[in-house]
Amino acid sequence: MLHRYAFSNFQSFRERTAVSWLLDGRVPAAVWSGQATTAARVSTVMAVIGPNASGKTALLKPILFLDWFMRHSFGTDPSAPLPLRPHAAAQNEPTEFEVEADFDGRLWRYTLRCTPQRVLHEALYVKHERMRYVFVREWNESSQSYDVKQQDFGLAPAEARKVRPNASLIATAAQYGVPLAQRLVNSHISTNIHQFGRVVNDTDQLVRAATHFATEESQRQQLVRLLAAWDLGLSDLQVREMEAVLPDGKTEKFWLPFGIHRAAEGVSFELPFALESSGTQGAFVLLGRLLPVLAAGGLAVIDEFENDLHPHMLEPILDLFANPVTNPHRAQLLFTCHAMEVLNILHKSQVMLVEKDENNESSAWRLDSVDGIRSDDNFYAKYMAGAFGAVPQL
Repeated sequence: MLHRYAFSNFQSFRERTAVSWLLDGRVPAAVWSGQATTAARVSTVMAVIGPNASGKTALLKPILFLDWFMRHSFGTDPSAPLPLRPHAAAQNEPTEFEVEADFDGRLWRYTLRCTPQRVLHEALYVKHERMRYVFVREWNESSQSYDVKQQDFGLAPAEARKVRPNASLIATAAQYGVPLAQRLVNSHISTNIHQFGRVVNDTDQLVRAATHFATEESQRQQLVRLLAAWDLGLSDLQVREMEAVLPDGKTEKFWLPFGIHRAAEGVSFELPFALESSGTQGAFVLLGRLLPVLAAGGLAVIDEFENDLHPHMLEPILDLFANPVTNPHRAQLLFTCHAMEVLNILHKSQVMLVEKDENNESSAWRLDSVDGIRSDDNFYAKYMAGAFGAVPQL
């Protein structure tokens, strides 16, 4: 489970910003959380709230960048810059990241300092009695090369020194068959965010979700039960393999979803999902991202979680991460949201507030860090009145 992450000089965030999922003994046992393998108590959901253009999506992107860097950076073009953007007022300063999570029954910490041109520092630590380094990689300006030290990591020293400036030591070691690195790159994150923002729900996203459910029958059945229970007018949902003829005469196969509806007097009819309501399509695509994470464990990172959904649907979807029956592997959900009703659902420790100042610098803080806030406060009413900040200045 993810315990916390922190970063600085990334997009609209210039100062160090931390997002912590850890819960202390003052948080009621009823709050949605899981017991990590390291015995820490960790939240399973985290909402991010704030005005438009405040930096909400930017708060999510560091964990996605780290996921890409640690798992996939080995395959990038050797001459390509790292896909990150420092704050506009600190273009010549490095960007820093730090993340802590439990894995293999222990707490791990990963740190990275880099510019778009190169990695300056990369390190992995694991906690025994205290934190101990697994590897530390430092850019040596005088020799124009990397100094690397390892403890029980397993990458040949000659190969470690040759890791490209735009690639992770972990991603590279996985290619060389290092067992720990190969386990680390098998982490699972599902998201609707790419480098430039949120992926729009369109036909491609319907096909993507249908392709997943075509091979996961148990999840398709769970999908049908959920959509039918949410009163979307569906009694079943089928995915079918279709064939299209391309301009060059070749054929291409793909999967499409169809909604089965029951009308009066036992009559049923079906609709291609492209003709279903935007809310039904949105729920289908969203569950196509959430159910795989719930089934296997991992993290779902969703921008504009409630997009096209009625606010009353927030709680039953979030409940999927609260219930050990639907979340047996302690999967977690990190999401942005404009539906302030979420403040009446989550605990104050499960809400991050974001705002941007007149210098175009974003800042973020957890709701339970606000002085004087009580667990029995009406968070919705107080937020709408501006008591917590992070509201539009109109």
